[in-house]
Amino acid sequence: MTRTILLALAWACAAAPAAAADFYKDKVVSIVTSTGPGGTYDTMARLFSRHLGKHIPGRPSFIIRNMPGGGNVIATNHMYNIAPKDGLTIATVHNAMPLNQVLGGTGVAYESDKFIWLGSTGPENSVIVVRSESGFTKLEDARQNEINLGSTGAGSGLTLLPLAMNRVLGTRFKIIMGYKSSEELNLALDRGEVQARAFSYSSIISQHPDWIAKKKFNFIAQIGTKRLHDLPDVPLITELAKTDDELGVLRLISSPPGLGQPYLAPPGTPADRVAILREGLAKTMRDEAFVKEAAALTLDVDPMSAEEVTEIVRSVVHASPEVVQKTRALLGEGGGLVR
Repeated sequence: MTRTILLALAWACAAAPAAAADFYKDKVVSIVTSTGPGGTYDTMARLFSRHLGKHIPGRPSFIIRNMPGGGNVIATNHMYNIAPKDGLTIATVHNAMPLNQVLGGTGVAYESDKFIWLGSTGPENSVIVVRSESGFTKLEDARQNEINLGSTGAGSGLTLLPLAMNRVLGTRFKIIMGYKSSEELNLALDRGEVQARAFSYSSIISQHPDWIAKKKFNFIAQIGTKRLHDLPDVPLITELAKTDDELGVLRLISSPPGLGQPYLAPPGTPADRVAILREGLAKTMRDEAFVKEAAALTLDVDPMSAEEVTEIVRSVVHASPEVVQKTRALLGEGGGLVR
């Protein structure tokens, strides 16, 4: 009897992965992106959609669902509360979403550390760019002059970063929200409707290399754990802190770039399907054809595992209450995230 039970258990353990693999045969998996068409999140998601199926048993096909709005909060809430928990819907959401939750952002209806994180394309510094024709070339100029800075919504890092700089470093960015997507904001910036914006440096390289070639914008600050090789003279905002309290706040605010472009599944997704998705994502980011196409699109890929992403998210969500309180106090009621 004991031998029979052991054999049955062994068969069950072997059958579970096989059943999960069979599940994806002839299926369609949705990749939700919290941004509109045209940005790097969208471009990267579409790149994954062309290669990820090769690394998932059953070779499912993939479709992209753009869900911009609310400073990336709408898609994040959708994935937490509405998206099916069957392994057929995954998402890439803006890396500021865990921080937005901690700071009590407008409309937040999700808990970042309960998402099932699948991996990331790797860390990427953010930068503050200002139109060259403005004459502003350094951070001190933003302390001395009001600068119109565009953003998509209250919860976005496009708002959080300059708002934190205003409150901690004394800059005078006038944050103008309401742009529906990153690309719409880029058009406004290119036309001179706004003078500045926060931006992922890799996004500029991939989407608008002409901006750099024509020196259309000046870089006045960067956000990350270390200075980029391309921008050795542009200060990190953490380097500008004058007190330990300011440093703690700016380190917390600088956490989103460390997540890069993360991918997640809704809480409650079956563990066997999660394992398949995580392995598929990791294999895809090492796939020669994927890497080659990413390079052609000037997209940086420095793979981060699900465990690495999960650890960063937890460190943000469970940051020191004192640092969180000071950050929220500096940014104002509700994290300063007002529309």
